[in-house]
Amino acid sequence: MIIVDWIHAVAGFFILISLALGFDSAANPLFVSRYWLLLTAFVGANLLQFGFTKFCPLATILKKLGVPESR
Repeated sequence: MIIVDWIHAVAGFFILISLALGFDSAANPLFVSRYWLLLTAFVGANLLQFGFTKFCPLATILKKLGVPESR
């Protein structure tokens, strides 16, 4: 996997986990707190700012870990 693939996978994972932990419903056994929805908002804001600035902190970390940028 390349950096872009990792960014999409990590962002999707965080969004799904924070929605599961933050969605309040009688049928949701994973509910912890509505504050988990702030993580969803943070990920969305980070993706939005990346669209304008082309800067992503996760990409910087992945580059330092040696993840390839292209196939």
